[in-house]
Amino acid sequence: MALAHAIMTALIDDDLSGYELAKDFEASLGFFWHASHQQIYQELHKLADRQWLNKREVSQSGKPNKIVYGLTGAGRKALARWVYDKTRTQAAKDELLIKLYNLSTENARHLAAEIAERRQQMMRTLYLYEKVRLRHYADPASLPVRHKGVYLALLAGMGQGEQFLAWCDEALELLAAVDSA
Repeated sequence: MALAHAIMTALIDDDLSGYELAKDFEASLGFFWHASHQQIYQELHKLADRQWLNKREVSQSGKPNKIVYGLTGAGRKALARWVYDKTRTQAAKDELLIKLYNLSTENARHLAAEIAERRQQMMRTLYLYEKVRLRHYADPASLPVRHKGVYLALLAGMGQGEQFLAWCDEALELLAAVDSA
């Protein structure tokens, strides 16, 4: 998936400034697709050049004016076509997994600490996912159609997080045995 499609998806319901989009992105689509603010702003300009987004200047008192972006009809059509494209699976890029190929009795404790920290991060993420689920998706059957899709993406993220926790637990147990050997 190109970042362009993630940005256009974020703009389906509301026109947003680049700053608002980046903040919304971090709290929603960013769970599943990571991009820096700089990448988002660059992509906004490209999408506007393609005429998939419109942009308008909004005056603000006491602040610089802001540029607000919204999907054009052409952008909505491009996004609708993209949904029918074949989905590509992205290969994982995780430095920690490469480090594990270099496991030794000398570094086992250090790698276990990294895994323990990752486990804590995932616990925080799953706590956030659960808060979102309870607040916005407590009754999935009554959700509007598009929100059912968002709910399903959230469930996938939760399942992957739970699977990662199980992996962390097994890895920590195995590394504890290496460290004590």
